[in-house]
Amino acid sequence: MPRVQRIEALPKKDRSTLKGGNIMKRLIALLLALSALFSLAACGGTNAFALAEATYPESAPYPSEAKYSGAKYEAAYDAWSADRRARNTAAASVDGALDDYIRAALPALLSGADGKNAVCSPVSVYMALSMLAEVTDGDTRAQILSLLGADSMESLRKTAGNVWAANYQNDGAVTSILADSLWLSDSMDYNSNTLARLADSYYASAYRGEMGSEAFNKALRRWINEQTGGLLKDSADGLSLAPETVIALASTIYFRAKWGSEFSKSATADGVFHAPDGDVTHKFMHETMESAYYAADNFAAVGKYLEGSGTMWFLLPDEGVTPEALLSDGSAVDFFLSPESAESKYMTIDLSVPKFDVSADTDLSGALRALGVTDVFDVGKADFSPLTDDKADSIFLSQAKHSARVTIDEEGVVAAAYTVMVACGAALPPDERVEFTLDRPFLFAVTGESGEILFAGIVNMPA
Repeated sequence: MPRVQRIEALPKKDRSTLKGGNIMKRLIALLLALSALFSLAACGGTNAFALAEATYPESAPYPSEAKYSGAKYEAAYDAWSADRRARNTAAASVDGALDDYIRAALPALLSGADGKNAVCSPVSVYMALSMLAEVTDGDTRAQILSLLGADSMESLRKTAGNVWAANYQNDGAVTSILADSLWLSDSMDYNSNTLARLADSYYASAYRGEMGSEAFNKALRRWINEQTGGLLKDSADGLSLAPETVIALASTIYFRAKWGSEFSKSATADGVFHAPDGDVTHKFMHETMESAYYAADNFAAVGKYLEGSGTMWFLLPDEGVTPEALLSDGSAVDFFLSPESAESKYMTIDLSVPKFDVSADTDLSGALRALGVTDVFDVGKADFSPLTDDKADSIFLSQAKHSARVTIDEEGVVAAAYTVMVACGAALPPDERVEFTLDRPFLFAVTGESGEILFAGIVNMPA
C-alpha cells in the first residue's frame, strides 16, 4: 500500500549536515499527492475544509433510445453530438503532443514487472508532473518540462488543458474525468499567484486544515476515494499527511465505459492461461467479430471499441517474445500511439480474452531519475520558489508513488489511477478468419477519444 509521497524541507542551518551524511535535525515535509484517478463530487467532512471547489462542465446526456423518442431523441442527440464535437476539437489540439513523453515514460513506468502484472496511467502521471512543474522553477522545472515535451509553461498549460477537455466525459454512457485538488497547511503562507494558477489551469479545488490531524487525513482519503469511485480504496486509505506537511497536490483520473458490443456471459468459459510461473485455469470471454487485425514482426493486435469513447487494445507477443521486450524496443508504444500506421487486414476474428482485474503500486522515483528528472529530489538543487517564500530553498521531493487498477468483464472497462508525490508479429495470416486468443502474457492499452493512452499495462497473470 503506497504512502503519500513527501517533499521534505530542511532548515537552512541543517542543510550542510544533510550533505555531510549526518542525521538531520529537522524536516518539514511537503506532500504532493499527485493522484491519477477519476473525480466525483466531494462531500461531508471534506467540505468542512474547503476554500474553493472546482465546478466541472456538464455533459449532455447520452441519447438512449430507451429514455427518448421522436423529437426529444433528436434534440438529445444534437446536444450530445455538440459535446462530442467539442471534445474532438480539443483532441485535435493535442495532436500527438504527448507522444514523445509517452514513448520515453511508458517503458519506464511498466518496467520491473518481473513476471508480475503491471499497470499505469501515463496521462495521470503527465498531469501530476504538470502540477509539479507549476510549483518549481529553474533547472528543476526545466527537467520536468523536457520530459513532458514542453518548451514553456504556457505550452504545457495549453496541452494539459486540451488533454483534460478531450478526455472529460460524464454523459451516462462513459465516465472519464480528471480532477485535482490542493491540500494546504493552516500554519503556512503560500504564493497566491501559484495557487491561483493551479486552480485556473487544472480545475483544482482547495482545502486547508491542520496537517497531521486525523480529520484532515480522513478528508484527503475521502476525496481521493470519491474521485476514484473507491476503486483504489485499499491504497488511498493508507495515505496520511504528517504534521510537517506543507502542501499536498492531488490529481485523480477515473474511467468507466461499456464495450461497443458486450461479450455474452453465456460464452464465458474456463480456459488455460500460460503464465510465466506455470499454466493456470481462468475465465475467458469469447466473441466473434468483424474488425481490423494488425500484425507486425513480433506481435499481433486487435482493438475492441468502447461505446461513446475510445478503444481498448490487446497486443499479443509472438511465442518466445515477452511484453517487456516489445516495450523496450518501442514497437508496442509506437503501435498504441498510432495503430493506423500499422499494417492491418479486415477479417473475422475469433477473440478470446481473459477477464482480469490488475493493479499495481509503483515507486516513480527511480523512473523519474532515469528519465532525467533529478534535481527535484536533491535538497541542494530543488527549486520550489514559486510555491512559497517560507523555506523554499530547503524543500525537495522525497517520494513519488503511482497506483493504478484496470478491470474488464463482459460489460466493459473500469479503471483508475493516482500519482502521489509528497511536497508522479507475425506475418499476416493467409485466411480471412483468425483466432486471437490471449492465453499467454500480453499488453493492453485503453485510449481515449483523443487517442492518448489513458491506461496501459502487462497481464502476466489474470486475476
